Amino acid sequence: MRQYTRRLAGPMLALAVGAGLFAVPQTASAAGVTATVDVRSTLKVRSAPSLAAKVVGSLRDNQKVSVACSVTGQSVRGSVRTTTQWDRLNTGGYVTHSYLRSAAIKKCATASPQASAVKTKTPVKTTYKVGTVKSSDGKVNIRTAPSTTAPVKRSVATGAKVNGVCGVVGSTVSGTVRTTSQWNKLSDGSYISHAYVVTATLAQCPGAVKTPVVTTVTPEQFLAAAVPGAQRGWREYGVPASVTIAQAILESGWGKSGLASVDKNYFGIKCQTGRYGTLANGCHDYTTQECTKAGSCFTTVASFRTYASMAHSFRDHGSFLRVNSRYKPAFTYTKDANKFIWNVWKAGYATDPNYYTKITTLMAQRNLYQYDTWK
Repeated sequence: MRQYTRRLAGPMLALAVGAGLFAVPQTASAAGVTATVDVRSTLKVRSAPSLAAKVVGSLRDNQKVSVACSVTGQSVRGSVRTTTQWDRLNTGGYVTHSYLRSAAIKKCATASPQASAVKTKTPVKTTYKVGTVKSSDGKVNIRTAPSTTAPVKRSVATGAKVNGVCGVVGSTVSGTVRTTSQWNKLSDGSYISHAYVVTATLAQCPGAVKTPVVTTVTPEQFLAAAVPGAQRGWREYGVPASVTIAQAILESGWGKSGLASVDKNYFGIKCQTGRYGTLANGCHDYTTQECTKAGSCFTTVASFRTYASMAHSFRDHGSFLRVNSRYKPAFTYTKDANKFIWNVWKAGYATDPNYYTKITTLMAQRNLYQYDTWK
């Protein structure tokens, strides 16, 4: 650079005196720090100290540049270092210091562009309404999301108080208080099904969907679709149609559960080491909760069977009960729906102490016995 300056000193000086040209750039360059670019391809020069800023030029590997000063900007991981320092060039523009090798560079004056300070948010006071848990089904799970397949954060007994902030749409649950797809978001960010909570009306959570992302099916439509498969299940395997339909209603929430609406699995039948039998058409993994007899619950991944139709799911339900030896006593009562489901429940089909009562109540209220073909 000094050799270049000596060679042009005479003409440039004369021109500078006459017109004032080029004198400022030469002074600025002398005041800067020389840096060497260390980059595999090219280093972009930007209009501000950020990778999102406009590109105003580029530098090649090993190119020498003159740096005026440094500012703080976006953190960049480069070939030389990871840093938030950006260097303002004498020629204008900014390059990240993560690709430059140089001596120490002074900070730019405060008038130079600087990274915006992080604004601290003023804590927003959360308002909530106190609700009371009411359950005849044992403890109620409070989950990380409004779904019966979401991980459980904790469980609460009937009578417990919960702080509801707002409501969202999630999995349909048939609970002690009501059957609903509403879940209450609590003050700690967790969720509890509104089916088990007595509380004042909660406003809809901001941004929450207003309707479930499932096909709306009326009870009449559900029954019309369910009867053929349930009756075929009795003819093939001996499970009363009224029992099959009532179990499907309870376990799928009238077909609105994720398993039923997505995979046409109305009974939660699982795959076993990748095997799904002859009536299912595959497996679908879900994150779910499993509980021991002692009441200890844990998160795991379970694989559930998928079906081409509701009828296939209903027939597989009959096959499942028939081939499992522990349910053999129930098949003494293939023409007595109540005794059949009593023996299935006693054999350990469900841990819900009120499962038998819920099933027989559904059969009576909906007159499902009319679909038992032996009559």
